[in-house]
Amino acid sequence: MREEEENLKGEEAFKNTYVPKWTNQITVRSVATSFVLSIVFNFIVCKLNFTTGIIPSLNVAAGLLGFAVIKAYTALLNKCGLLKQPFTRQENTVIQTCIVASSGIAFSSGTGSYLLAMSPYISSQVSEGNIPVNTKILSLGWMIGFLFVVSFVGLFSIMPLRKLMVLKYKLTYPSGTATALLLNSLHTPKGAKLAKKQVAILFKSFCGSFSFGFFQWFFNGGDGCGFSSFPTFGLQAFKQKFYFDFSCTYVGVGMICPYIINISLLLGSIISWGIMWPLIERKKGVWYSADLRPTSLSGIQGYRVFGAIAMMLGDGLYHCLSMLLQVAYNLKLQYTKKNQMSPSVNPEGEYQITDVDYDEARRTEYFLRDQIPNWVACAGYVVLAIISIVTVSHIFPPVKWYHVLVAYLIAPVLAFCNAYGCGLTDWSLASNYGKIAIIIFSSWVGLPNGGLIAGLASCGVMMSIVATASDLMQDFKTGYLTLASPRSMFLSQVIGTAMGCVMSPLIFWFFYKAYTIGDPLGSYPAPYALVYRGIALLGAKGFSSLPKHCLTLAIILFCTSVLINIIHDLLVRYETKYKIHRFIPNPMALAIPFYIGGYFAIDMCIGSLILFIWEKKNKQKAKDFAPALASGLICGDSLWSVPAAILSLAGAQSPICMKFLSAAVNTKVDTFLAGGE
Repeated sequence: MREEEENLKGEEAFKNTYVPKWTNQITVRSVATSFVLSIVFNFIVCKLNFTTGIIPSLNVAAGLLGFAVIKAYTALLNKCGLLKQPFTRQENTVIQTCIVASSGIAFSSGTGSYLLAMSPYISSQVSEGNIPVNTKILSLGWMIGFLFVVSFVGLFSIMPLRKLMVLKYKLTYPSGTATALLLNSLHTPKGAKLAKKQVAILFKSFCGSFSFGFFQWFFNGGDGCGFSSFPTFGLQAFKQKFYFDFSCTYVGVGMICPYIINISLLLGSIISWGIMWPLIERKKGVWYSADLRPTSLSGIQGYRVFGAIAMMLGDGLYHCLSMLLQVAYNLKLQYTKKNQMSPSVNPEGEYQITDVDYDEARRTEYFLRDQIPNWVACAGYVVLAIISIVTVSHIFPPVKWYHVLVAYLIAPVLAFCNAYGCGLTDWSLASNYGKIAIIIFSSWVGLPNGGLIAGLASCGVMMSIVATASDLMQDFKTGYLTLASPRSMFLSQVIGTAMGCVMSPLIFWFFYKAYTIGDPLGSYPAPYALVYRGIALLGAKGFSSLPKHCLTLAIILFCTSVLINIIHDLLVRYETKYKIHRFIPNPMALAIPFYIGGYFAIDMCIGSLILFIWEKKNKQKAKDFAPALASGLICGDSLWSVPAAILSLAGAQSPICMKFLSAAVNTKVDTFLAGGE
């Protein structure tokens, strides 16, 4: 009987399992667990924002960690006879939703991009437009207030379309579906056995990663010291930022990201730091002044930043237009296609089930329960939009009320397109819509009137709506597959968003006070901050802000980015035998190293190599345990940054400086020291 139960699949495995009411799916323990894990995941996302800006999907990791934590202390409570309510997959879904919503705010909050780009420190790295009206001193008060008034609007913008997206169009939402399959598996007897092994792997890798971070700290006693400055491939390669920096975080991220993303990052590093920048640096004193600061956008830094911007804009515009056309085409097909296997709508507007299997019938039945009236969503959007219009224009004087109004009139359409596209491809284009908003609004306001601040603030408004809308629909899909109530999904999303609006600025402030965030040569360069300010400057001032021949290079890179995407899509559509499209690089990934170098790409490629060897040796074990191993590496290394920052704030200095010198320099140092004695 036990073996038969383990072999059941889908909803058959839960046929005799009680599904709690939506009010019992959100419990005190689920909210408390979500709060603790949200802190962990906010630290992870913040650290990733401040280093390279690459954020992998953390849905599966959130679901697995939520299961592990709850199971750990409910087992203890059960032994003490204090456990009153069993732990269900619906409660697990609520925890995962809260965590992802909170950590999603850490990304869309702009603490590593558009908000940081407003700061005087980042603006000082840009020689033009650096006037008081185009800068804003960062403070916790207005940052938390801004996030509260813009982050909830997106939840109401897409909510009325949940049945359309999930039931009628049957969009897959790959991350949401993968998370649901994991949660369903964990709550079966067979899945629980596997989960114990996964949790053990996660715990071991977490402890190892955290301990290694602690070990490295002892050798970081100065600038350019420690394992993070290890010249793996020689000192000349190190100067061009080619080295392995022993980051467990990015080894773990490399195990999660697709192979082609990691290879694209490495290829972008070789093209830029290995070929392009050394050639341009030979023109120093000819194309640009030799007396400029290394961080000036009028020098070599300008080619790096605007080259990356050109490729990102080319990739972003192509995907936005492609997604709009794809959405329109799919909607037309859905309208004309008669599918008797899907829910239909009767004259009263209620969904009916026709000729569906047991799984779909059961899931649809629970998804249609506890509905949230559409008038609530519409009223919520209007009320929150009005509050946001007033508040945002007060926080950022260059942004007028009609600017925000225009953004909120356009945003629901873009939110729908992004949520629909994310359902098809698992690709959120929120940051791309944000970049387009920067150019439009900074150009509209103009440089002398605070166009940089207006563009960056408008980016925050647009990005928050579009990102939260797609995240919510992902979670509705997860809830549909785990029988979690739409009300509990929406409420847990609201709770997670509220957590993120407070946690994200607080954690940012913690890093901001302990380190120099945004220093191109420091531990936390926050590359997107300068990139976003560069985009705003480009929109407000035009091409006159670019160094000599930088516009030509930018046009070439922009067109290259579009061409790569066209080739990839044509191969996907027409070439099926050899699947060559798998080897076409990703333009966005190619562009990221243009500014910060290739050291993190090497870390991520090592993660890919570990996964590749593991899959060759035992593909099933790699599939089962690689996400747990990667999650532990990321969590352990990221959480070490907390005690490291505390030590830095307390003035504690690492006792050893491990630095590498060439033989010639070392001889000079020895001679100098000998002479000094």
